[in-house]
Amino acid sequence: MSNDQKPKTGTIGWTEIVTPNQAATDEFYSKLFGWSQEKMQMPDCPPYTIYKSGEDHVAGSVTPPDAPEAPSTWLTYINVEDLDAAVAKAKELGASICKERVDLPMGSFAIITDPQGATFAVWQQTGSCDAE
Repeated sequence: MSNDQKPKTGTIGWTEIVTPNQAATDEFYSKLFGWSQEKMQMPDCPPYTIYKSGEDHVAGSVTPPDAPEAPSTWLTYINVEDLDAAVAKAKELGASICKERVDLPMGSFAIITDPQGATFAVWQQTGSCDAE
């Protein structure tokens, strides 16, 4: 999909591993799958690794500065057209919000735990998601 197209609501848009040891995680997945790495740094954000299979971006890796000792977990981002409406609907349906709206240059996200305990993120893309 080109970056000027809006992602379809309800589709998986991205996945990343949140890890307390980004270097070890990067090494493991690179050796396991042959993924190359592209480092990305945005103002006021932790360092981020984009994993690539050939030229395709396949996943990311980050250590959150507000929870550096949190256990490693994969986080799936689901595309939405209206982030605030999706968060409100999730709350109405019994979900809890783990992380309120975060705005980035390429879009916004929130992290939600559904009523059964599964955690995921909702993502509203507003700009290019290409690493610089």
